[in-house]
Amino acid sequence: MCGIAGTIDLTRDVRDLSGLSARMADTLTRRGPDAGGSYEDSHALLVHRRLIVVDPAGGGQPMYSPDGNIILVYNGELYNTEDIRRELCALGHSFQGHSDTEVVLHAYLAWGTAAFAKFNGIYAFALWDKAACRLTLCRDRMGVKPLFYARRGDMLTFGSEIKAIFCHPDIRPQLDEDGLRSLLLLGPARPPESGVFRGIHSVRPGQYVVFDRDGLHYHAYWKLTAAAHPDNLEQTVEHTRWLIEDAAKRQLVSDVPLCTFLSGGLDSSILSMLAARELHARGETLHTFSVDYRDNDKYFTKSIFQPNSDSSYIDGMAEFIGSHHHKILLEQKDLADALLPATDARDLPGMADVDSSLLLFCQAVKEGFTVCQSGECADELFGGYPWYHREEILFEDCFPWSRSTALRQSLLHDGVIRDGEEFVRAHYRCTCQSAPKLDTDSPKEARMREMFVLNLQWFMATLLDRKDRMSMYSGLEVRVPFCDHRIVEYAYNMPWAFKSFEGREKGIVRKAFEHDLPEEIVWRKKSPYPKTFSPVYTQLVADALRQRLNDPESILPQWFRPDALLELMEHPNDLPEPWYGQLMRTPQIFAYLLQIDHWFRTYRVELI
Repeated sequence: MCGIAGTIDLTRDVRDLSGLSARMADTLTRRGPDAGGSYEDSHALLVHRRLIVVDPAGGGQPMYSPDGNIILVYNGELYNTEDIRRELCALGHSFQGHSDTEVVLHAYLAWGTAAFAKFNGIYAFALWDKAACRLTLCRDRMGVKPLFYARRGDMLTFGSEIKAIFCHPDIRPQLDEDGLRSLLLLGPARPPESGVFRGIHSVRPGQYVVFDRDGLHYHAYWKLTAAAHPDNLEQTVEHTRWLIEDAAKRQLVSDVPLCTFLSGGLDSSILSMLAARELHARGETLHTFSVDYRDNDKYFTKSIFQPNSDSSYIDGMAEFIGSHHHKILLEQKDLADALLPATDARDLPGMADVDSSLLLFCQAVKEGFTVCQSGECADELFGGYPWYHREEILFEDCFPWSRSTALRQSLLHDGVIRDGEEFVRAHYRCTCQSAPKLDTDSPKEARMREMFVLNLQWFMATLLDRKDRMSMYSGLEVRVPFCDHRIVEYAYNMPWAFKSFEGREKGIVRKAFEHDLPEEIVWRKKSPYPKTFSPVYTQLVADALRQRLNDPESILPQWFRPDALLELMEHPNDLPEPWYGQLMRTPQIFAYLLQIDHWFRTYRVELI
């Protein structure tokens, strides 16, 4: 994985922007600590920072077409590299190395933008055509790899992270009314096309964007389609198994050490089991990693979202697959302190200590490894969350992981947000309406399609953003096999009765691997990424928040009612539902506000 950035200016010489290339590269060094390169001509500046995973000698960037006209900067990994390489060789293409970067470039030379639909992987890249004076930006189907851009007239600047875009002197960190609504009412989620800051946009998953003298043009090279499911139950079980096995195996290719995250849950256990088998066949031992918190065994509290603790399941699974397991234990103070660098990593306030814990976890994993696999996204695709199964939530006309703006607005001063409920509802309804359906869908099947798209475009996107930023902050590449677009397409059209086999969350996945894992793992109740339950952490973030509320330079007292927050500190267990998702409750509200304060100061945000 890597970091990319650049600026295209159709009327000015970008070489006059002294030091821009170096400044952009500096912001992306954590994403690409191993090497770097840049390209400049009168209209284009491209920057690349490299994390070396495949082909150390032959994968340097920027990469040039044989005639020097097309220049590529690429962040990502293709998992069907050799399939495409064989096609290209049959067409007469030759290769200098074995990197996927070179395959992406030659695929574009052979097929133009039609090449993008051939790719299976996680990627974000920029192609500059000197002769045509044309920039093409492309992002993977699920949006695993980030790509942002800002346009000002005849100039467009882009980057893997927003901080790279702010290196351009014409781009300022401004927050308008829509950005404020996103931050305070949707956060840590954000609309799929939004970077929250005014004028900062995200290339949407499955989209490519073309910028040239004719303007800015958007194209979707992939989208979900509704179709009749072709298989019976037995065939569905077998095909689900094959898809997951194939995706996992393809994503084990690496020229550097690879490990897996192992939580003791179904998804990470499947991936760790498959990886352990593959490595064992090579005569190698898989290393697995888990995370927990000091004294969490003393303070763990059951809920419908987190019904049991992970530790015993992790030990049993590591023994079952014969992995060399590493337990990372986080301290409460370190967790609180890491809230601020986690904000820097994301360029926005995020999932509070759910982010900062992952940041610390990835730092520890990076000490011995560069690549790992993680089990994200199975829950969104196969109905793993409680909101798929609780009828009182399923048909509510709202985002199921953030069901009301009432709590959020009750913490704000009057007038900070206008038309907030309408803003949130418009995004929700637009997403629901975009879900492809069949005329033959029952009301429940139609709603399940809406839930699938809601989770894909919003909840899963937030988790993928978290995974990319927290891992790449330490130069760690995290692969997510369940995000393979073939799995997504198959799951979208799978009948709910199959998907929820035997009435269980992810029932079809459990059935597909019931003979490969211990029974207690296969049928274990879903439990999410672990969070801290320690009152020590709650006290740390509450104390820090009190200080900010008394700081005249903080934005928090201008937006939030100190009396409402102090009341929340007095009664921290009174929230009927999480603030966001499954894990963000009262301590995470305090932590999120601390992240807002840090973000506003650090980025010198201007309100407009």
